[in-house]
Amino acid sequence: MYKIRHLLLGVVMTLYSIGLLTACASSDSLSRCGISQDSLSALVDQVWTFSQSHPDGFTLDLRSMTEPSEGIAVSYAATQDCHSRGQLRQVITHALQHDGYVGGWFNAADGLYYFDSTRLFHEDSLAMALDFGRDNDQRSVFILSTATDIPVSGTVAAIVQRGTLYIGTTGDYRPLSFCEPETGDYWGFGIEIASAIAHRMGIAPTFVHTSWPTLTSDVLADPQRFDFAIGGITITDARRETMAMSEGYLANGKTILCRTEDAPRFRALADIDHPEVRVMVNPGGLNEKFAREHLMHATIIVHQQNEEIPSLIAQGTADVMITEITEAPYYVQSDSRLAAPLLDKPFTRGEIGVLMRQGQDDLLAMVNAVIRQMKADGSLRRLHDKYGLVYAY
Repeated sequence: MYKIRHLLLGVVMTLYSIGLLTACASSDSLSRCGISQDSLSALVDQVWTFSQSHPDGFTLDLRSMTEPSEGIAVSYAATQDCHSRGQLRQVITHALQHDGYVGGWFNAADGLYYFDSTRLFHEDSLAMALDFGRDNDQRSVFILSTATDIPVSGTVAAIVQRGTLYIGTTGDYRPLSFCEPETGDYWGFGIEIASAIAHRMGIAPTFVHTSWPTLTSDVLADPQRFDFAIGGITITDARRETMAMSEGYLANGKTILCRTEDAPRFRALADIDHPEVRVMVNPGGLNEKFAREHLMHATIIVHQQNEEIPSLIAQGTADVMITEITEAPYYVQSDSRLAAPLLDKPFTRGEIGVLMRQGQDDLLAMVNAVIRQMKADGSLRRLHDKYGLVYAY
């Protein structure tokens, strides 16, 4: 690999030394640049050799002979169906006359390399990249930083063309998703994840109210109410049977909130399962499901507004709230009357993810790509720290 890169750089430096490579990028004709056929042949040979060691695909900047790590790569129609070393010469000639990028990959199905002259867009210019892809009869564009293919006529393309990402969220689940009643503004950990996804698509987020009892029906509604749902949604096999879920971005598990003075009283689930213990849950979600499956004797009270339950526990209206390890710390920090004595021993373990209807594979790929990148660049950990959440990745 070192020898290949060294030879490539040697060719480029030769072209630069006679002032040709940058001129070719804007010239209408390679002949006007005065590049000798020998120099061009040497460049073709070295790119061909480079391609043999990168069968899974590459985008190469001919000006530096390096692979850019960011950008949206889109191929030109003029160089489609170029496979051989001879056709690679045409591709490189076109690239030198235009943007200076060459892309390629090996198709194991037909045993052919596919080479293209490539244009590179900034990663916040997805709309422009998709337009260019359509204009050049491409099936997809490729985001380099996340290795994500985005079809030019898929779900993501339609959302980008619309200019708004519609996001369903309950707005009642601090610190993941909360809607301020006075202003209608949404904030929280999940809201910031959704905003990061919208930003990657180059469009604005618009939040749409949903509820725990209607979450599934809202996701599956026709016409579609929103593109995906976010905010405290646990990844489950049952949900995946009828809907699609992203990779996890937050560790989760069932626990309890109770009054501070009652904390010594509740050391295990068995301590809660008595008729005199009033357990309050919000309707329709996994908290109610968990309570009804595991508490056969406790008195279960369903309260419509999830965000009101902690204060009702503190006031003594009920004794225990079934909640998540993601939600409980916020209320303990916000109200000294509350405790979460089983926070370090959750009854269940799982992850929270993004929920959407099936058949939106490119949107799911985009969401997963953003989550992976946030894990890799440290921004997801910083977001955990901001909201006092336990980082598990």
